[in-house]
Amino acid sequence: MSSIEPKVLVWARETAGLTVDDAAGKVFTGDGAAERLRAVEAGERQPSRAQLLKMAKAYHRSLLTFYLPEPPRRGERGQDFRTLPVEQRTEEPLVDALVRDINVRQSVVKSLLEDDEDAGALPFVASTTIGAGVETVRRSIQEATGFDLAEFRACGTVERAFAYAREKVESLGVFVLLIGNLGSYHTDVDVSSFRGFAIADKLAPFIVINDHDARSAWSFTLFHELAHLWLGATGISGQYGESQLERFCNDVASTLLLRPHELDGLAIDKATDEQAAGRLIGEFASARLISRSMVIYRLLLSKRVTPATWRSLTATFRDDWIASRDAKRAKARQREGGADFYVVRRHRLGRKLLDVVGQGMQAGALTPTKAGLVLGVKPRNVAPLLHPTQAAAS
Repeated sequence: MSSIEPKVLVWARETAGLTVDDAAGKVFTGDGAAERLRAVEAGERQPSRAQLLKMAKAYHRSLLTFYLPEPPRRGERGQDFRTLPVEQRTEEPLVDALVRDINVRQSVVKSLLEDDEDAGALPFVASTTIGAGVETVRRSIQEATGFDLAEFRACGTVERAFAYAREKVESLGVFVLLIGNLGSYHTDVDVSSFRGFAIADKLAPFIVINDHDARSAWSFTLFHELAHLWLGATGISGQYGESQLERFCNDVASTLLLRPHELDGLAIDKATDEQAAGRLIGEFASARLISRSMVIYRLLLSKRVTPATWRSLTATFRDDWIASRDAKRAKARQREGGADFYVVRRHRLGRKLLDVVGQGMQAGALTPTKAGLVLGVKPRNVAPLLHPTQAAAS
């Protein structure tokens, strides 16, 4: 096991608002718990993995946090670009823990790249401002990624279309992850609380997408968060965002996936019956592998639907999606087996992160324990996760 820095343990406890006496009973059992915790924090002994797991739970920290060489700097969460409904504020502890976990993973990856002679600062991060305008930023992203809207739509399904868009973004040096909880469904975070997160770091930029969102919305969130990177704006986004920056990133993402003139062929205006509008939007969105919510958003911007219709249809689309999602989950539970663990995990982590972690292990810069923490798996699962061909052969 990698050596644990005592100052990280002290920082984790103190920022959780716990004294030594408060925390000791949560980590150790029996008499002398406080003395044993003081000894660990003084560096006189190393904590066991079981004790670290208890600390992670008691301090509301990712296990990976305790393997950092230094306590994280303050302010790494970035800006909060969300406008939260009252009913979603109860999820904030989960969101905070999720963001901390992402920041820790990113810091480990960044440290690997800092030691890589071939890695350098990425010029597109913080390369522009809102003042440049939506169309200028949209064009810059399209040129840098080589994203082709016709190729995107030719993929045939929203899953393959997202894979195409993700490959284009990761080719720039961006890490794109699908994460919607802290490792179990008990900690699932609703999309209204957390839809995406961007870390606008010039060496190791991260984009995280809540994989509990509708898959038809993943590509939109990907480009929304990529616009954050272009603006150099680290922060968290939700389903609702009313700031100027959030609206700008929405506009960049939506115009990448749907060119303005295309809406001319959609026979909807303020007089259109809501049920008919919903049906037409569904057909239009499905043909273009995008979400219905994005289409109704664009119609709102062009003043072809009223704010009331936009709110009503957005709620209807969300209810439809939740019902469809729950039906699919129920059907999946009835099937024997299920999706292969490693296939699902590779999909969530992305090729870029797997490659960098694999290179770090090959160079001896990462132990299996630390690699497992970055990838969110146990150390014994690292090798088959990184080398599927070898695992299949064995």
